[in-house]
Amino acid sequence: MRIYKIIKNTTVEGPGNRFCIWFQGCSKHCKGCFATETWDYDAGKEYSQSELIEMIISQKDIEGVTFLGGEPFDQSTELAKLAKKIKKNNLSIVCFTGYKIEELKAKNDDSVRELLNTIDLLIDGGFEKDKFDLSRPWVGSSNQRYIYLSDRYCEQEIMKYKNKIEVHINYDGEMEINGMGDFSKLENDFCLQLAQNNVK
Repeated sequence: MRIYKIIKNTTVEGPGNRFCIWFQGCSKHCKGCFATETWDYDAGKEYSQSELIEMIISQKDIEGVTFLGGEPFDQSTELAKLAKKIKKNNLSIVCFTGYKIEELKAKNDDSVRELLNTIDLLIDGGFEKDKFDLSRPWVGSSNQRYIYLSDRYCEQEIMKYKNKIEVHINYDGEMEINGMGDFSKLENDFCLQLAQNNVK
């Protein structure tokens, strides 16, 4: 599978502590997308199922795995196989998709159907810039829906969560931000702070 990035432990991409996989490649290209760098199918890095499952099960303090993108369903054949292995380890699966669930079902594709069968919480619908809305956890526009495909989570539980962001600094000193928030405002505030510090 072609992957954009992995965060092995995060609390801002779904309920509880989660292992998150951003898939590389997207056919949706939503206007105003926060992650345009995930669109290119030739970018990212290749991982095997065995590499990914080994990384996932080595994280002892997670409650589940979140699939983001890019578009996870554009790699549904291999992802369905990985998801089945994840479920065997009693971990939950949350998946973001730019497709509506009706579109996914209309594909009449076995791998899409198998992947849907492993997902506990599907968050569907592409980001719509004119419907920008951060009032609900993990979503950026009001059209996006929470679809509960198992009894693992429920609306009452999910709505207890608040949007947050995390800042990760890697060994090379590079900073990454993930989670849900007004990233344009954050970037502007951060640049302003840097400029003020340089003036001093």
